[in-house]
Amino acid sequence: MRQKKETENHKVYVFLKLNPKIMKLSFFLVFITLFLGMMAYVLIRGYQIIPPKPTLRPYFIGGFIFLLFTLFCGIFLEHKLGPALTKIVTFTGYTFLLVVLYMLLSFVLMDLVRLANSLFHFTPVAGMMTVRQWAAVISIVIIAIALGIGNYQFNHPKVVSLSLSAEQPRQHREIRIIAVSDIHLGSSIDKKRLHQYVQMINARKPDIILLAGDITDRSIGAVTEQRMQEELRSLHAPLGTYAISGNHEFYSGVPDQIASYLRASGITVLHDSMALVDSSFYIIGRDDRTNRNRKPLAELVRGLNPNLPKILLDHQPYHLEEASANGIDLQFSGHTHNGQFFPGNLFVKAMYELGYGYLKKGKTHYYISSGLGIWGPQYRIGTQSELVEITFKY
Repeated sequence: MRQKKETENHKVYVFLKLNPKIMKLSFFLVFITLFLGMMAYVLIRGYQIIPPKPTLRPYFIGGFIFLLFTLFCGIFLEHKLGPALTKIVTFTGYTFLLVVLYMLLSFVLMDLVRLANSLFHFTPVAGMMTVRQWAAVISIVIIAIALGIGNYQFNHPKVVSLSLSAEQPRQHREIRIIAVSDIHLGSSIDKKRLHQYVQMINARKPDIILLAGDITDRSIGAVTEQRMQEELRSLHAPLGTYAISGNHEFYSGVPDQIASYLRASGITVLHDSMALVDSSFYIIGRDDRTNRNRKPLAELVRGLNPNLPKILLDHQPYHLEEASANGIDLQFSGHTHNGQFFPGNLFVKAMYELGYGYLKKGKTHYYISSGLGIWGPQYRIGTQSELVEITFKY
């Protein structure tokens, strides 16, 4: 009986493994169920604490549904609304999403207080509604302040400066690297903001520029429509600009088209390949792990001159031990955004060996960036937008 059950479970596992469309559909159904459940919970709890007189409840429901509709329009109709309208719709919709997430935390906490009160009776049940109403008002004020600070943090990227050396410097040289990840060019991160980023990068006078994936967001349409190539061509570094793909390049469905666009902008795109720069060091660019057929790192470094330093670009910071095992001197990654906004940074810290910041493992230096741009809400709450300046001695 047990053997029969194990055989049946194995058949289900194989079926799902061989049917990625079913797995994607299952994931989508679970996600949308949780998402709608969250929205319904916040809507119901918000409705309950609004006094029935004056009749504010219908306005609350109408406003909530309208903003939810705005969010869906920003997600699914992004490329059909036009750049200006899309920017307004996505900013409004994603801000609403973030407010709902924080109100969810507030309402859950308040429900826990209500549960504790039902057990220990520390305040009259009749007065609990007043407590809930005041808790909601205070939460809204705190959220508004957090959003203001978070938007300022997003609009004022920090420069993180590092001074690193190869384990055995042989050439007695140094280069200034400007490394950036997760720009997410598209409707939200538009050409005007890209101009600011390019100016910021060029002002650091880099010897070489490294772009570690998610350069574009979900589609190249908004990038080509705004002719962002004009700004990308303005990136200046004597040793060149090098880029790799991230998961969002694959989500677009046209990663090769995006790579061609970047190459036409004067950027060297590395797809599971390497470049010998200035005859003195290697840049190794891994394809994103979304591509299940990407080459092993050991294959990419095979045959390289062991006396020359190796800098690795790998978008997602998984399996850091691979770089150390394959003689990489410096790995630069992104992807995590450091959670982008609290409490996402706590989840990132729990999920990854290194979800953000610097680490040295063996002879390898690692830096995982929180990203220069963002995906979704234009807020950095408990995190920062950044570009990374590395003085690398070898």
